[in-house]
Amino acid sequence: MTRRTEDKGLARRDFLKAAGIGVAAAAATGTSAAAPAAASENRDQRKRARYRETDHVKKFYASNRL
Repeated sequence: MTRRTEDKGLARRDFLKAAGIGVAAAAATGTSAAAPAAASENRDQRKRARYRETDHVKKFYASNRL
């Protein structure tokens, strides 16, 4: 009987190891895919202003007293 419980314990450990390896692999794959997108901007695009205080933004600030 003790042998069966040991086998279940090992199977559970193997599952947790595999899950940890899978998470690490997914994280490594996700970060390497994002790098080329940042390189697609040229120098002029990086310097341009991105934030615009439009009318709806001003209304939001006024309604929230910011």
